[in-house]
Amino acid sequence: MDAPHNQSLVVGQDRPIRLDSGIELGPVTVAFQTIGRLNEDRSNVILVCHALTGDHFMTGTNPITGKPGWWDRLVGPGRVLDTDRFFVICANVLGGCMGTTGPRDINPETGRPWGLGFPVITIGDMVKVQARLLDALGIDQVFCVIGGSMGGMQVLEWAAAYPERVFSAVPIAASYRHSAQNIAFHEVGRQAIMADPDWRGGAYHEHGVTPHRGLAVARMTAHITYLSETALHRKFGRKLQNRDSVTYGFDADFQVESYLRHQGSTFVDRFDANAYLYITRAMDYFDLATEHGGRLAYAFRDTPVRFCVISFSSDWLFPTVESRAIVQALNSVAANVSFVEVDSDKGHDAFLLEEPEFHETLRGFLAGAARHRGLPATAAGGGG
Repeated sequence: MDAPHNQSLVVGQDRPIRLDSGIELGPVTVAFQTIGRLNEDRSNVILVCHALTGDHFMTGTNPITGKPGWWDRLVGPGRVLDTDRFFVICANVLGGCMGTTGPRDINPETGRPWGLGFPVITIGDMVKVQARLLDALGIDQVFCVIGGSMGGMQVLEWAAAYPERVFSAVPIAASYRHSAQNIAFHEVGRQAIMADPDWRGGAYHEHGVTPHRGLAVARMTAHITYLSETALHRKFGRKLQNRDSVTYGFDADFQVESYLRHQGSTFVDRFDANAYLYITRAMDYFDLATEHGGRLAYAFRDTPVRFCVISFSSDWLFPTVESRAIVQALNSVAANVSFVEVDSDKGHDAFLLEEPEFHETLRGFLAGAARHRGLPATAAGGGG
């Protein structure tokens, strides 16, 4: 069994990357993980795109947290993304804080951390950097690009911007644009960070402090949106935390309060506050329809890409209606598209959890796409 290989490459040295803002950025360090082996004609590549607070440690043990990778149940030998057959890559996004160039890194022109001097980025910019990474690895086309949530936005951007480089695409629990409600939730999180006295106008690294409290509140707020009301009630209800009665105070009386506080406190240990600002802003700016003359279908005209769009019935952050809009746009240009709404009560985070119908849907699509590409199909009966 091949172990995941964590590494980094520098891109944009000779040819800086022109960002959507018009700024040129380079060189850019890209941290990424690979597992599996490239076949002879390099046609078995699956590119996995991670979500907002994810990273490139999709499988194996995350060296930062010591926990299993965020898609460890799906990526590996005999699993849905079968690394006995596919070469799987996941890169930390531009603006991130797990090894890819972002606001906490050193600005070579000043010798100090970028902070808010880092250029504002977009989903398109993240994908441009991933494309440069694939160039450096000698990979012209990917067999499939897959991702959930913000990762699904990257999948759609890949299919729209580089259709010739994508054989198949699976956007999961995603949308072609960020809704007003989602922008609003992000703004609450950003304001919590910027209201923390330790944020120091984004220059906290230079002062040796971190806006832990604001970042924790931002995480707590966002985490609520990742779950369904049913999932929260099933897990916590109104159960008290280590007590028989309420305290008539503001400690964490309820288990759900304790849970959210734990989510916030552990998040600040692994994520950078400024990176959170930049990545949430990139999601807010994403709007494929506006970028293509106001009609989403124009983003996919004459596309050769095979699509599988997946949503979850209880996801209210990226509800099924958003996925249906993508499918309708693809149908209107006669694209090859299949669509599945998975019946789940786990909410938006269902794509990260044990959800057999989702796993089998993805396994079946990859097997069919592999046959059309002339690759070995995913092994039947492999672990999910």
